[in-house]
Amino acid sequence: MSAELPLWVEIPVALLLVLSSLFALIGAIGLVRMKDYFQRMHPPALASTLGAWCVALASIIYFSALKSGPVLHAWLIPILLSITVPVTTLLLARAALFRKRMAGDDVPAEVSSRRTESGS
Repeated sequence: MSAELPLWVEIPVALLLVLSSLFALIGAIGLVRMKDYFQRMHPPALASTLGAWCVALASIIYFSALKSGPVLHAWLIPILLSITVPVTTLLLARAALFRKRMAGDDVPAEVSSRRTESGS
C-alpha cells in the first residue's frame, strides 16, 4: 500500500511525531536529573502521557487522510493512559512512602495519625 498523501498531512504528522520524541527525551532527562524517587516519578509520567497524545493525534490525522474519513479509535490509547498513569503513579508513590516509613526514614506522618493526635 503505497499511497501518496498531501504535504499538508505529512508535515503535521511528522511534527507531532518529533514532538512526541522530544517529550520522551525530556522525560528521560528529568528521570536522570532528579534527586530522589518521588521527584523522579513526575517527568516520565507526564512526558509519556503527552507523547502518547501526540502520537495518537498524528495517527488520527494520517489514517483519516488515508481513508478520506474520520478515524478516531486511536484516541482510546491516550484516554486510557490519562486514566491509568496518574493512578499508577499514586500507587507507586504510596508504596515507596510505606517502604520508607517501615525502614524508619524521616518522612511526613500519615494524615490519619495527625487527626487522632489533634483530637479531631
